[in-house]
This record gives sequence, C-alpha cells and structure tokens, in this order.
Amino acid sequence: MAKKNEESINMIDTFKEFKDTKNIDRTTLVSVLEESFRSVLAKIFGSDEAFTVIVNPDKGDFEIYHNRIVVENGAVQDENKEITLDKAREISPDYSIGEEVSEMVDFSKFGRRAILNLRQTLASKILELEHDSLYSKYKDKVGQVVSAEVYQIWKREVLLLDEEENELIMPRSEQIPGERFHKSDMVRAVVHRVDNENNNPKIILSRTSPVFLERLLEAEVPEIADGIITIKRVARMPGERAKIAVESYDERIDPVGACVGVKGSRVHGIVRELRNENIDVINYTSNTKLFIERALSPAKVSSISVDEENKKAEVFLKPEQVSLAIGRSGLNIKLASILTGYTIDVFRELAEDEIDEEDIYLDEFADEIDQWVIDAIKAIGFDRAKQVLNAPREMLIEKADLEEETVDNLLNVLKAEFEK
Repeated sequence: MAKKNEESINMIDTFKEFKDTKNIDRTTLVSVLEESFRSVLAKIFGSDEAFTVIVNPDKGDFEIYHNRIVVENGAVQDENKEITLDKAREISPDYSIGEEVSEMVDFSKFGRRAILNLRQTLASKILELEHDSLYSKYKDKVGQVVSAEVYQIWKREVLLLDEEENELIMPRSEQIPGERFHKSDMVRAVVHRVDNENNNPKIILSRTSPVFLERLLEAEVPEIADGIITIKRVARMPGERAKIAVESYDERIDPVGACVGVKGSRVHGIVRELRNENIDVINYTSNTKLFIERALSPAKVSSISVDEENKKAEVFLKPEQVSLAIGRSGLNIKLASILTGYTIDVFRELAEDEIDEEDIYLDEFADEIDQWVIDAIKAIGFDRAKQVLNAPREMLIEKADLEEETVDNLLNVLKAEFEK
C-alpha cells in the first residue's frame, strides 16, 4: 500500500513540476501534457484511441478514462475497446450490452516504468517547447537593445541572464576592447543574432556592432525616433572612434546639431556607455566627393579624384593636413573608408618648387632596395620615387603590407637621393 501511495505522490509531483513552466502558454501546455499521457498509453495498450485524457493545470491534476463498449460474456475480441457485461456490472449494475463504459484509470497502477516514461516524455516535449519559445522571442528581438545580468565570466565569452533567467552569450569578439565585467553587473547590448543548431537556441549579444550605436543614438535623439532625422551610415572601431552620417528631412533642423545636443549633451551618455569611444557626426550627402571630404574630417581636403566603378578615391591634401586625414594608427582614414564604401588613398600636394624636380623610377634603386620591396610598392600603384615620398608612411605600411622598419629604410634611401 505504501508503494502505491508513493507512486501516486510521484505522479502528482510529476504533473506539478511542469505546470508552471515558463514561456509556454496554457493552451499549449495542456496540449503537450495530454499528448505525453497519450504517448505512454499507446505504448502500454498499443493504441490510445479508447482513452480520454483530461488535464487541468489550474488545479494541478489530471484524469484518465478508459472507454469500452459492453459486449456479451465471452464475446470480447479487443480488450482495449470492449468489456464483458459481467465486468461492466461490477463497475455499475445498470450497464447493459451496447453501452459505453468510462472507467477512471489510476495511472500509478501502470508501474514505475510507465511513470518514468511519462516524466522523460514530458521533459523532452517541454524542453523542446521552451527552446521554440526562446528562439521565437529573441528572433524577433534581433537588432534591439536588451539589459541582462552578468552570471558567469569565461575567457572567451560572458554568460548573462535576462529577467526570465534565459541564458544569453556575449563572445569576447563582441565586447568593447578593455571592458571588464563582474558578476551581477547589469549590461546593455544589442541582440546580434540567434543561432538554433539542433533546436538549441543560442542568443548572441554584441556591444561592438554598429547597430548598438544606432540604437543608443535613437534612444537619445527624439528627432530620430520621430523619423525627422535618419541614420544613413555607421562606422565603428569599438572603444576608440566612430563616425555616423545623418540626414534630416526637415530643412529647419540641423541633423548634426540635433544628434550631438547642446555642448554634446546627447552623445555624452553614449560615449560613457561605449567606454569613451569618440563619436563624429557628419551630414550625409549623395554627392560622393563631398561625402568623402566630410568623412575625412577634421582634415581639410584640397581636391578629390573618384573612380566610382572600382569604388576608389584619391585625395590630395596640404602637407599639414595629411596626418589629420590619416589619424592615429590610420584610424580616421579607415573609418572614412568604411563609412563611404570607398578605398581612399591620400596624397600630399607638391609644393611649387617640388613639382619641377625630376622624378626617378623605383627600379633604378635596385642596388640599394630589395626587389621584393620595390615590387610590393609598385603593386599599390607607385612606380616612382616622388610618388612614394608624397604618400603617407602609414598607408605604405598598411597597403603594401610591409614592416615599419622596411618602409623607413625605403623612405631614407629615396630622400637621400633627392638631397644629393
């Protein structure tokens, strides 16, 4: 008797364990519970057709009825669907042949294996539903900013929990360089993507995505939320610098001023959120040359030559403006290229007394400069010494993929030639 009571208690616990499952609506939960019971009944009896399952999640209970037709004694052909008259009258003396008998079934009588089978079936179906629900919830949130609590910190990623304790992942590559998190920190990030391999959703957050900066700006600038100002392009070097191109649909509103705010009031909070990432806001224009010129701010451009087919631009500046266009570690020109979609080459304007000087082909320096270095420079479009000397040092290093020492040696050899 004690064993039976124990099994009955297990059945009630089994049911209640899944009654308050998160993220699953009542109708779906009832359907899953009923389906799970029927799955176990089908395994025991070969079919669940003769059973009625009633699930009541509000009360935390369930009822199972075995439905059979009363037949004459000795005439039973399918015990799952038929019952003899004598056995039917043991349940109630009023039954007669042809009537349907609905007998309540004590599920616990089917034994521990049936109960274990039910628990496993329920667990599997509930987990599948939770995964489906989580995937649907966050698939619709891709591109939105969410807040989550830091739960665990690993070398390659951070595990966070949302308000419903769903697990969210922020890989190291999606964290702003230099960021340090601690357990229980509240972190804001954009939902970058949702992977769903083998129906096991993995929600990836990002603080380095340009979309994160867009959403932060939208939250700070009412004119963007109202559709008066549009963010056209965003380029970021997370934690260092960003450039944003904006456009106003109301000529009375200055989009740059509106986004920056009085004394930078609207971007100050964003800068702090992004670990002091400098933010440049410029006016967008469909005029390619003007857009590139604005993108290279704070440098002042003298002239621009654009190859629209190959998305390339050659920019000429006064000597003192070249370093501003390039920026520290080439940051400014990189962001300008990302923002405009053009490969930008910067050249120093020649002074009048330099224009008449005779130039020299690089191949003539083969006895002083390794041929592979000359070939690397020629591969980026420079075949004469003056062209190389007028090009920014950082550009030579990056585009020709040469070591700093190699480029410095090259420049010294070329300079020495013209100083003779």
